[in-house]
Amino acid sequence: MWQQKEITLIQFPRGFHIITDEIIKQIPNINNISTGLLHIFIKHTSASLTINEDADPTVRGDFEAHLNKIIPENEPHYKHTIEGSDDMPAHLKSSILGSSLSIPISNGKLNLGTWQGIYLCEHRNHGGRRKLVLSIHGE
Repeated sequence: MWQQKEITLIQFPRGFHIITDEIIKQIPNINNISTGLLHIFIKHTSASLTINEDADPTVRGDFEAHLNKIIPENEPHYKHTIEGSDDMPAHLKSSILGSSLSIPISNGKLNLGTWQGIYLCEHRNHGGRRKLVLSIHGE
């Protein structure tokens, strides 16, 4: 069985945001899947997805601070800056972290680790609402 759904998230400020509960809310039929896979794809080039620590919010702040350090804004060699100083750095961060995730489904639930959560990584100061495609394959 295959199912697919496109969702639009609310606008998040720049930073790393846990969206696990929102994803689960959008796929209530996951309860019927004993073994499967959820694939999440973000339809943007200046935001990304990752899985990491969901208990301590300082982790998300450290992610933002570290990426800003290794990929700073206002570098003189950036040519793609028409949308602002966060434009090219956002594309680089997005490519490094990635545009999709695959998560196993076991016994009607996402089979994440104890401390794992799904992050929306917003790399723009004003990124807008982000669209995700959720695809489920399972039985």
